[in-house]
Amino acid sequence: MNANPRGIPQAPFVDDVGEYMKTDTVEATIRKFTEAASKYKFMENSKLQQRGSLEQKIPEIEKTLATIDYLIGQRESEEPIKTLFEINDTLYAHAAIPPTESVNLWLGANVMLEYTLDEAQALLTGKLAIAKGNLKDTIEDLEFLRDQITTMEVNTARVYNWDVKQRRMEKSA
Repeated sequence: MNANPRGIPQAPFVDDVGEYMKTDTVEATIRKFTEAASKYKFMENSKLQQRGSLEQKIPEIEKTLATIDYLIGQRESEEPIKTLFEINDTLYAHAAIPPTESVNLWLGANVMLEYTLDEAQALLTGKLAIAKGNLKDTIEDLEFLRDQITTMEVNTARVYNWDVKQRRMEKSA
């Protein structure tokens, strides 16, 4: 069975329903196809959540990287950087940041580490590239999964229609 680059299996398309139905009953085949479509839909929901998380994370990384780039540009200046510091969603305080060679980055899971500006820039650039690559892969997976869901729904409909046709032929015979 074929799969996409990240291992999601490709749904088989049933060309000849009559030939395919020689190995199993209609009810079992429809149940199998419906179950496969449900699994693809579950994977799709998981990928949608992953896409949402990445779409939220990428702008945060870009914003932090822009701040690091600004601090690197202000290295030579002796004057403190005047800014507004966010305390809460709607509450800001004025701050004067003296020239610095290091920053603290929040890594998640209650972990914050101090990096030099160059290390922070390299780390964030790498994380941004990885996040953008993961987003691209996730979008490709979503497109692939939509195709597989459609294929399984078409297979289910074709088997059902074949069964209806067979029953009509049995009645008329």
